[in-house]
Parts: sequence; structure tokens; C-alpha cells
Amino acid sequence: MAHLERLLQKTSRTFALNIPLLPRPTRREVTVAYLLFRIADTFEDSVRWPVERRLEALDGFARLVDARGSGDVRRLAASWTGVPPLDHPGYIELLEETPAVMEAYLGLAPGAKDVIGEHVVRTAEGMGAFVARAGESGILSVRDLEDLREYCYVVAGIVGEMLTALFLLGRPELSAVGPELEDRSAEFGEGLQLTNILRDASSDEGEGRRFLPADLDRSTVFDLARRDLDRAVEYTHLLQKTGAERGLVAFNALPVALARATLALVEVDGPGAKLTRRDVRRLASDVRTALDRGLPALSQS
Repeated sequence: MAHLERLLQKTSRTFALNIPLLPRPTRREVTVAYLLFRIADTFEDSVRWPVERRLEALDGFARLVDARGSGDVRRLAASWTGVPPLDHPGYIELLEETPAVMEAYLGLAPGAKDVIGEHVVRTAEGMGAFVARAGESGILSVRDLEDLREYCYVVAGIVGEMLTALFLLGRPELSAVGPELEDRSAEFGEGLQLTNILRDASSDEGEGRRFLPADLDRSTVFDLARRDLDRAVEYTHLLQKTGAERGLVAFNALPVALARATLALVEVDGPGAKLTRRDVRRLASDVRTALDRGLPALSQS
């Protein structure tokens, strides 16, 4: 677990902050799942590979996960790092450590392994469909609002569905609200992803990704993100009122608090605006204080 968490620290900010809040065994399951999704993200985001190479890597990775590691993991990892897909040292190290991540994945309980494998493969295949559209330019773009939502579903909505399935494993006390959680899970992921897209619009453009069509009114995207995050608040409240473990509630509440604050900041200051470390500490403290007092972890607005 220590090795996995070092990889987590090197490849994530938000998830490295809130995954340790989770109770076991969900903490290990979500750590492994995050690292697998991050491998797929690395191939989608690669700026140094042509489209064909990115598609080959996504397909090989999906096959590896689907086959439960029966392929030559070390050979694949070596092929991915011979000419690294991008310059981020943490992501390159993660690709090198794919055999260790796969070993951890294969060591999970069967139920968790089934959930994670299914959703990782779905995301890798969905990413491949978007990358294939990039053509010779290599620029990954979306056409309109519907297309943007489909992209968000592939890269984040599926993650929300997977996390919900993991949360429901071994927690019969959540079964009564399971359908309501599942109903909100994809919107939860979409809200977080839209916030990231609005924040990173300028840097994404510089790296060959256009997620905001020129003729799409930004206010429409902000409104959609806010509605999605309201659904994420409902999701967190459902967990809390049903008596889910404190860590499970906090894991879900913190990224929503950060996303809501980021969205408000970007709407005023524009793309590139980010919360300070002091802001992050304050928001995390607010969530802890609310939980200590038995209050809703998040306000309704």
C-alpha cells in the first residue's frame, strides 16, 4: 500500500488528498482504481505520440485489464516508456510501475476487481473513440454541448459509477439509497470534470485539447456544472443521512467543496484561476468541522 500511495502522491493532487480518508478496504480499492484510470488518462493526454500510437496503447491497456493481466505486462510497460508519451515524471514512473499496479489490482477481492475492471475498460475504449477523431492534427476536440457531456461521461461519469459500485460493496446499510446514489453518480463525475475543463481551458488549448467549442456559450457550461455539483451535494447527503462511515462521507464531500469554490473563482477570474493552498486547507477544515458537529458536510448552496 505504501508503494501505491507514493505513486498516488506523484500523479494526483485532489485524490492524494482525499483517498486516505476512505475506510479500508475501499481505500486500497480506490487507490488501485485511480492508478489504472490515470494510466489510461496518460495515453489520452499524450502530446508526444501520434494518434495511432495513442490508440494502440489504449487498446493494449484495455485488453490487459480485461484479461486480468494475462498478457506480457512488463513488455507493454517497456514499450510505453521507451518513448514516453509526455513529460510529466510522475506519469512516466506510473507507466513503468504498471506491473506493480496490475499485481495490486489482481490481488483485490473478486467483487471489487470485477467492478474496477469493467469500468476501466469502458473508459479506455471510450477514450479511444475520442482520440480516433483527432486525425492527423492530433487535436482532441468536442463538437457541441452534447458531445462535451459524452466526453465527460467517458472520463469522469464512468468513474462516478464505479466509485458508487465500490461504496455499495459490503455495506448493506446503503442498499436502501443505492438507486438514488447510482442515479446521481455520473452527474457527480460530470460536475467535477466540467469544473476542471473550465479552469484548464487555456492550458488544454496549448496542449492540443479543445473541450469548449467556440460557439458554445460558457455560461451554459457553468450552469450545467453548478447543477451537477448540486446533485453531488445530494449524493453526499444521502451517504451521510444513511450512516455511512465518516471517511466515506468526507471523501465525497471534499472534492465537491473544492469544485464549487473553484467554479466560482474561475467564473470571476477566468481560466487558470486556482484555489490557494490556504483555501484548500480552509475548505477541508470546514468539512471536518461539519462532520464533528453532526451537521451536513456540505451546504445546499
